[in-house]
Amino acid sequence: MIEIKDLKVNFGEQEVLRGIDWFITPKSRIGLVGDNGAGKTTLLRVLAGGADHDGTITMPKGHSVGYLPQDLVEIKELPLIEYLKERAGLTELSRELVACEQRMSLLGENDPAVKGLLSEHERLQRLFESKGGFGFEVEAKQVLKGLGFAPERDAERLTSEFSGGWKMRIALAALLLSHSDIMLLDEPTNHLDTESMEWLESWLRDYRGTIIAVSHDRRFLDNMVTSVAELANGRINLYSCGYEKFLTEREERRARLEAEWEQQREKIDEIQRFVERFRYKATKARQVQSRIKQLEKMEITELEGPSKSVNFQFPESPRSGREVIRASGLAKSYGDHTVFRDVDLVIERGERVALVGVNGAGKSTLMRLLNQSEEPTAGTAELGLNVKKAYFSQESAQNLDYSRTIWQEVNNTGSKLLEGAKRNLLGAFLFSGDEIYKPVSVLSGGEKSRLGLLKMLLSESNLLILDEPTNHLDYGTKELFQKALLQYGGTILIVSHDRAFLDDLVSRVVEIRDGKLYDYPGNYSWFIEKRAGRDAPAPAAKADPAEKLAAELRASAAESRQEARTKEQRRAEAEERNRLYRAKKDFVERLAACEKEIADVEARKEEINGLLCSPEVLADSQRIQSLMIELKEKEETLKELYEEWEELSIKIEEIK
Repeated sequence: MIEIKDLKVNFGEQEVLRGIDWFITPKSRIGLVGDNGAGKTTLLRVLAGGADHDGTITMPKGHSVGYLPQDLVEIKELPLIEYLKERAGLTELSRELVACEQRMSLLGENDPAVKGLLSEHERLQRLFESKGGFGFEVEAKQVLKGLGFAPERDAERLTSEFSGGWKMRIALAALLLSHSDIMLLDEPTNHLDTESMEWLESWLRDYRGTIIAVSHDRRFLDNMVTSVAELANGRINLYSCGYEKFLTEREERRARLEAEWEQQREKIDEIQRFVERFRYKATKARQVQSRIKQLEKMEITELEGPSKSVNFQFPESPRSGREVIRASGLAKSYGDHTVFRDVDLVIERGERVALVGVNGAGKSTLMRLLNQSEEPTAGTAELGLNVKKAYFSQESAQNLDYSRTIWQEVNNTGSKLLEGAKRNLLGAFLFSGDEIYKPVSVLSGGEKSRLGLLKMLLSESNLLILDEPTNHLDYGTKELFQKALLQYGGTILIVSHDRAFLDDLVSRVVEIRDGKLYDYPGNYSWFIEKRAGRDAPAPAAKADPAEKLAAELRASAAESRQEARTKEQRRAEAEERNRLYRAKKDFVERLAACEKEIADVEARKEEINGLLCSPEVLADSQRIQSLMIELKEKEETLKELYEEWEELSIKIEEIK
């Protein structure tokens, strides 16, 4: 349980949080939402104990709080597995246990300090076990694998060897492994591919603590939260529902507030007219003063959210040839590392294509080759007749003129939009008021990225190549951007980890996996459904339309043959299922025996710990020494048993 009373935060004269009262029940799953700048990150930092504030925050005694910041923090240079142990508090606990054991070994058998040291040793050991100390490496490798690492290769790599995005994953892994009672997540999916997002959602569903998450990923919130807290005007509005229903209830709330505001404005205008009319009439003085006091006491209704919506359309797209992109035999290698080879792809006019795959599969590399901003190792990537492309990547900020202001950059795009329309669009992209006169050189990375995207949108094109365009957009801006893309008259090729954004936008998904392309005609949900199926899809169609048609005919014939399987095929499949069952049964039996042995060893450990607290044993130094040796042996045995348990579990999972 977390109780917040009259929480206030000011940055200079700016009120960020204006007296928040909030009662958070245990095991809540809360989505913290609000416009950019509403104070979501500030509130998380306050709850994590990292920001000054007024008011009180009461948390259960002994509860731990884990916080994942949105921006990269410094990570100590250590082998990855050692860093995770240190963040989980196990490294220091191990040192304390060893120091305690060394002190006991130096004391005489009748030394009165032995009893206190044994008690301290038992406390430390219980704490070590509660943090999953004996099975930590097994769990850590499972978490690392879920987040896209290759545990056997990456566990011993230095943290400094990983890029910024992978360091954010390391920070997330450390948080998950800390088993905090309260977990504060600020944009946890920003640096994850879709597979890692799905794994994270699965992990969080089994988490028994309290979660407060800030995310612009609508699908993540849909899948995870059971209540929503919206920050608006420095205050918090609570909705006891999932994210999808929240969107509806919020609009209903805003409509009610607008109606109340209109009624209040009419009342205020009426009172002010009365005051102005009779201010100097002595016979009406008492009534005038009464009206003035009424105005002073009136609690003004505050509107929430944007006062007006902003619409935007791309400049009209000139018509291109039917084939917009053609890649033939495309390959890319960096030194001895081959990203992909023999890639063939055709994208035609008007298609909206999503390029997906796990981090490191080569999505951004392929985008650069198709954009012709990087040379392939082999093969060709060609643009079609009259193709006018616009390319956005996280490096697009490098194309900004740092000597200009935001307004000058937008004005130099050649856009025919009127000044008012440009200002409205800048506001939608979170550049409002006098901020538009800020020099580009002083903008943050996210602000430069948004400005680079806006410049691209204002330029004339008929092909958009977009690499993670929504990373720094809030929900409202993302919605505006998606609406504009749906009305775009050209062709779109996009990489994005925002599943809901892709689902509503694209009509074709191309997956890059193991250096090859796989084609899924349909939206993102269709891709997920087919990917989860038993049979892998056919490789992406070759550039030749005749070959594409032949591949479709072969696929259709294969489906017909599948439906008409013979009795011999079904019998063979039944035999294969029986063989797999027998193999799995053997591993399951071995796993059960391993689990029983683990239980027996752990029971003996508990027994030894109990004996070490017994007055009779404490009086016998040889018995203490013998039990300590046995305890150490049991710990080593447990470590081996946990490793065997992991191997057996993996083998069982591999048997389909």
